[in-house]
Formats: sequence, structure tokens, C-alpha cells
Amino acid sequence: MVPKEASPARWESTMMPPGQILPPLLLLLLLPLSPAAPCSPQPNATRFVCTEPTLSTFPSGLPPTTLAISVEFTALATLPPTALAGLPWLQELHLSSNRLATLPEALLQPVPTLRILDLTNNLLADLPANIFTSAGHLQHLVLRGNRLQALQPSWFQHLPHLRWLDLAANALAEVPPAVFQQLRSLRSLDLSKNRLASLAPGALAGLQALEQLDLEGNRLGTLPPAAFVPTPALRLLFLQDNELQELPTGIFHPLHHLHVLDLARNRLRALALPRRPPGPALDLDISGNPWACECQLLALLRQAAPRLTATRDTLCASPPHHWGQEVAVLSQTGDTGCEPKGDEQHVPDP
Repeated sequence: MVPKEASPARWESTMMPPGQILPPLLLLLLLPLSPAAPCSPQPNATRFVCTEPTLSTFPSGLPPTTLAISVEFTALATLPPTALAGLPWLQELHLSSNRLATLPEALLQPVPTLRILDLTNNLLADLPANIFTSAGHLQHLVLRGNRLQALQPSWFQHLPHLRWLDLAANALAEVPPAVFQQLRSLRSLDLSKNRLASLAPGALAGLQALEQLDLEGNRLGTLPPAAFVPTPALRLLFLQDNELQELPTGIFHPLHHLHVLDLARNRLRALALPRRPPGPALDLDISGNPWACECQLLALLRQAAPRLTATRDTLCASPPHHWGQEVAVLSQTGDTGCEPKGDEQHVPDP
């Protein structure tokens, strides 16, 4: 902590005889201290990290050896077009939790080797059409927690190596058909906590390598019957906290590799799943839906029992003789009213 500066009058009255001139060194000590620039770059460093809350200007003078930049939790509101000039080997750029409302279109042109771009928790309502044109090696793109209202196909036209795309917690109301058509390497797509009321046919076109899709916390009331035809490699599908009332017959049939399916807290009454090939049981969450506990549903849930999740307040809404019973418990008991008479044991096909 810098000590409070004493007034010259007090120094003169307590330390110096009248008429005495202060020595030059002591005079320098009495001058107000200029605050040092926050987060000064180090020569020949490969990583630059700054989390200084008062920082409002992107640091300059970064050495050309820089491979990773992390400027996060600062007051940074704008970036000059030349912010990354002279950094030809930059691979990671982390700019989360700042105050960025816009980005210059030429920002990424000087860094063609960039692999990771994190813009989480800024104020971005839109992006320049060609912002990623020169970022062909980008693998991870995180735009979570901004104010994006629409997706532009041009953003994703030149990202053949992108593997991770996080668009969660924005204000997206739709996913245009084929907007991700060129993302042939994408493995994970997060669209959770947006304002999606529907998913357009062809919205997932081109995502043949996609393994994880998160649509949690939207306003989805239904899904197109062929929604997942373009994503045969999908293994994890999160649909919880939507408004799904029914699912088209056969909607999950293309997903032969599905391991996790979360349908919790929707308005579903019935469910149909394809027969599973030998392998791990499906990890299925059906909590918080008003299920109609008919024989077909109970048989299906019995097959999924090893990995079934259903909270205790997940109760049968119908038929009358099962009303109010716990779905998970009922599906595992033998007294469901679905057992055939006599010695024949047959479980209805799901």
C-alpha cells in the first residue's frame, strides 16, 4: 500500500530548517506516484494472462512468441482491428467476462493458426459476417452468455475443423436450415438456454460427426420427424426443461449410438425408442413428465431399467388405475396389469 503523501508545509515545519532546499532524491520521493500499466507483457513469453478489473485497453507490445492470450474479467469494451497484429503463432484467445459489444471484422486475420476462441459472457448482439473467414483452423468456438439473436450462415462457412461450438445462453429464436452445413468435423453443439420454440427441418444438416447435442432449457413444443437423420453419430442428447408434449414416431430411430437421453421436465405422456444393439444400456431420464402408464411404456421402461432416472415425484397421470403411482417403481413391478394370462410370457414391443 502506498503511504499517504505528507504536505510540503508539514515536511518543512518538522524536518527542514527554514530556507533549506530539499535534496533531489527526497523531492522525487514526494512526487505523486503514477500507477503502473496493468498486466505488462513479458519479453519472449508464450502465454499472456490478465484479469485486472480496471483494464480497458487491450494490451499492446505482446511478443511474437505468444501462443495463448487470456484477458478476462476486465473492463475491456472494444478491440482495435490490429489488436492481434504481429502474433502469427497465436493458438488460444480467451476474452470471457468482459464488456465487448462488437468485434472488428479483421480481428482474426493476423492469427491464421488460432485453435481456440472463447468469448463467453460479453455483450455481443451480432458478429461481422466474415469474422471467421481467415480462422480455418479454429477447433473450439465459445459464444455462450452473449446477446446473439440470430445465426448467420456466413459465420460457419470456413470452419471445416471446428469440433466444439457453444452458443448457449443467448437469445436465439431459431436455427436456420443448413446453417451448420459446413461443420463436418463438429462433435459438440450447445444450444441450451436460448428461445427456440421449434427446430426447423434441416437445422442439423451437415453434422454427420456430431456426438453431443444440448437443447436444454428452450421452449421446444415438438421436433420435426427427421430432426436427427443428419446426426447418426449422436451419443448424448439433452432435451430437458422444454415444453415437449409428444415426439414423432421413430424420431430416435437413426440414433444407433445413443447412450444418454435426457427428457426430464417436459410434458410427455408417451415414449417410443428403437431396439438397441448389444452394448451399454441407455441412460434415460424421464423425470417430471405426466406419463400415461400404459403397457407399452412400462415395458419400454423395464428394458431401460439399469440406467433409468426418474425422481420420486414423477407419477402416472393415467390410466385411472395407475394414477398417482411412481412411474419408476411401477415399471419394475410385476403387477402392472400387463402380464399375459396363462404360461405365455410376452412383453409388448416398445
